[in-house]
Amino acid sequence: MGHARQRRVLAALLVDAGQVVSASALEERVWGERVPRRGRETLYGYLSRLRQALTPWGSELVREQGGYRLVVAMEAVDLHRFRDLVARARSVNAAERAAALWEEALGLWRGEAFAGADTPWFNTQRDVLETERLAAQMDLADVRLRLGQHARVLAECSSRAEAYPLDERVAGQLMLALFRCGRQAEALACYTALRKRLAKELGTDPGAEVQHVHQAILRGESARPAASGTQPPAETGPGRAVPAQLPLEVRGFTGRREELTRLDRILATAAEGPAAVVVSAVSGTAGVGKTALAVHWAHRVADRFPDGQLYVNLRGFDPWGAAVTPDQAVRGFLDALGVPARQVPVDLQARVGLYRSLLAGQRVLVVLDNARDADQVRPLLPGSPGCLALVTSRNRLAGLVATEGAHPLALDLLSPAEARDLLARRLGEERVAAEPDAAQEIITRCARLPLALAIATARAATHPGFPLSAVAEELRDNHGSLDAFDGGDLTTDARAVFSWSDQALSTPAARLFHLLGLHSGPDISAPAAAALAGLPLRPTRGLLIELTRAHLLTEHTPGRYTLHDLLRVYAAERVLAQETPPERDHAAERLLTWYLHTADAIHPFLTPNRRRVPLDPLPASCHPLAFSAHDQALNWCDSERPNLVAAVHHAVAVGRPGIAWRMAAVLWGFFYLRGHLHDWLDTTRTALDAARATHDRIGEAWSLGDAASALTQIHRFDEAIDHFRQAMALCRELGDVSGRCQAMVNLGYAYRQIGQPDRSVEYCRRALAIHAMSEARIRKGNVLFNLGDSYQQLGRFDDAIDCLEQALTVLRAEGDRWGEGVALDLLGTVHHRLRRHDDAITYYHQALDTHTNSGYWRGEAHTLGNLGDVHLAVGATDTAREAWQRALAILDDPDHPDTAQLRTKLNTLT
Repeated sequence: MGHARQRRVLAALLVDAGQVVSASALEERVWGERVPRRGRETLYGYLSRLRQALTPWGSELVREQGGYRLVVAMEAVDLHRFRDLVARARSVNAAERAAALWEEALGLWRGEAFAGADTPWFNTQRDVLETERLAAQMDLADVRLRLGQHARVLAECSSRAEAYPLDERVAGQLMLALFRCGRQAEALACYTALRKRLAKELGTDPGAEVQHVHQAILRGESARPAASGTQPPAETGPGRAVPAQLPLEVRGFTGRREELTRLDRILATAAEGPAAVVVSAVSGTAGVGKTALAVHWAHRVADRFPDGQLYVNLRGFDPWGAAVTPDQAVRGFLDALGVPARQVPVDLQARVGLYRSLLAGQRVLVVLDNARDADQVRPLLPGSPGCLALVTSRNRLAGLVATEGAHPLALDLLSPAEARDLLARRLGEERVAAEPDAAQEIITRCARLPLALAIATARAATHPGFPLSAVAEELRDNHGSLDAFDGGDLTTDARAVFSWSDQALSTPAARLFHLLGLHSGPDISAPAAAALAGLPLRPTRGLLIELTRAHLLTEHTPGRYTLHDLLRVYAAERVLAQETPPERDHAAERLLTWYLHTADAIHPFLTPNRRRVPLDPLPASCHPLAFSAHDQALNWCDSERPNLVAAVHHAVAVGRPGIAWRMAAVLWGFFYLRGHLHDWLDTTRTALDAARATHDRIGEAWSLGDAASALTQIHRFDEAIDHFRQAMALCRELGDVSGRCQAMVNLGYAYRQIGQPDRSVEYCRRALAIHAMSEARIRKGNVLFNLGDSYQQLGRFDDAIDCLEQALTVLRAEGDRWGEGVALDLLGTVHHRLRRHDDAITYYHQALDTHTNSGYWRGEAHTLGNLGDVHLAVGATDTAREAWQRALAILDDPDHPDTAQLRTKLNTLT
């Protein structure tokens, strides 16, 4: 498999076997930040040699849109075989069989994973695998202890305890092995040493499981080993993604035994009954721990849902009103289930149908967190037996109970005993017992609200030298009330806790925290936060770290941050109170301007030959991101898509319609390339409304054209034609000759799609005539190949060839590789229709090479389909079949119009 670096490329592909990995991701995995000067060229060389080396072994390295996919039998990869054996071991009831599976899984290890590979990605993967290996070793030890093989595991438990001195599960196993080997005193000494280490290092006592083992040893009884709270990693396999979207467990979860028992009973009912889907609706006030309960229980039962766990925060009570729509949530679930964006139907009902079809016959747990009402939830419910939906909301969701038979579960505040247990778990029993009155006051002041208690204990844990009475006094002195939002749903008092956490921040960090209340997106990156605050990136990162440590922000992925709902409300309140209206306006404009200019920076990579959107000059204080490669620009758009869509709406809300329509316009290429048609139409229509409301005629003209382009992609041609006509008339009124010509060409395209090529010829020739009489900047090559296509549809082949050859000359001079590939394909089609089959095949091959180099995958599929037609015409049936099969593999989209045609052709051959 080649030298070390080439083998690392193979390893990077094997980890995600069966899935597409982009070239930029491979570069990052293999080289980290030290990508060589000609890294992409070197990578392609590695991939080419790997493809040749893998073929004799029955594996295939396939190039697809967006990257490379390694097709390999999963059982042939030690990593995936290990995880499969682990999953099987955890699912069997017979201890002897489980032990055999664990031993087989651990026998696959031959030392350190990815030995010698030192990049951030490989180092992270190595740590993940080492964690999985440790969990497997401890699970095997559990089984052996249950089988009475305590003497066999004693040595390995002792060695593991030395390596992991703070791991309570490891200590519990060692204690049990020592006790069962007749060494009770050493087992008790092990517990004493653990308790001292935990107190010194973490300020906590051993958990309930280890305490149970300790008490059993004191009584001279046998006991089960301490259980693991972790779940096995999600299985992966060829052909279908297995989602594992559950958030991390909430640290220090306590109590809720009655609620957990009831959820267990609901799950048991679901397993026994014939119902299509069982729904449990957990309701309660904000911050009462609905999400914590749902996530904790979901992790407990995740192994009962081997086909995956889906999770979405519906943000039903977002202060900006930016709740996740059912449409957005379903699209997210389809992404998690491995459905490419191009295969996602445009219509919501069709999307829901696809989503439920994918879950049919599966056992999937769906967690719908923070729902506003039943209508937001209904489209997201699975429809097949074996699935279970767990919904949380501040509303009681009576509609779900009445019509979907949901099991209601109202979550109240923690009981006094549970609240005290939470403090003891986080601060240590000794510290709480030493100041019972102060502990009780903290509980009272926090109203037994889990979120408030978590922040209060974080404050106390950060300063172990502070007496609890000082924390109680801060709460007492700053006592206030956090106003309810959405009709008084909030009934607890959390503002005091938020305020003193806020006051403990440095002044710059507090200001940034308050300004985050102005951000309307679901999360924010460090560069965007810097733009919002008007600060350089480096000090902003320091402030974000400070906010994260204070538990006021969550870094949910590296460099991206979210706020809890209540904290977002609090931040929004503080920014209104402490920043003047002009300062708030400037902050919002800074952020929106940064998003706009960064989005505009993708233009040279995604749409280099399209007319650039006119922007205001870049403010000196704005530092947008710069991109150096196509994949880098595209990846940024992917990660920021929800924020960019939200930014268009936010710009309208804060009175910046010019930013709104320009933002929608600069995202044209991204939405077209990725196929996010709903977002495309939504943003362009929002932009169009904003431009019209403020009588911005230039913005209206751009938005009309962009909205029409989106409409053509979803085949709503009548509406598109109407929009293009309006855009054409408005551009003429404005004297925008280039915009008018572009609208004409697009109008011609729309007419050609509905079978009126004569109208298409008319508009294309008018555009060329206007171009000849003026200095309008239009994509002449684009106009010429559209005109040539119209001629060939009319059977005017000489005119078509003349136009297309002119188009090639212009397109090559413009450097428009995408357009060049289209023109070559059309020349092939003309020669095919003239029965000049050799010339047609030559042009089609040239078009294929051009499409491949420009990354235009849909063009590749289209040209392969045409190439198959020519081969069939000359009697090369096998070659035709191969071309159509390649085209079908590239499309991988059952809803694409070409897919049905290709399948019909293949069936005809059969």
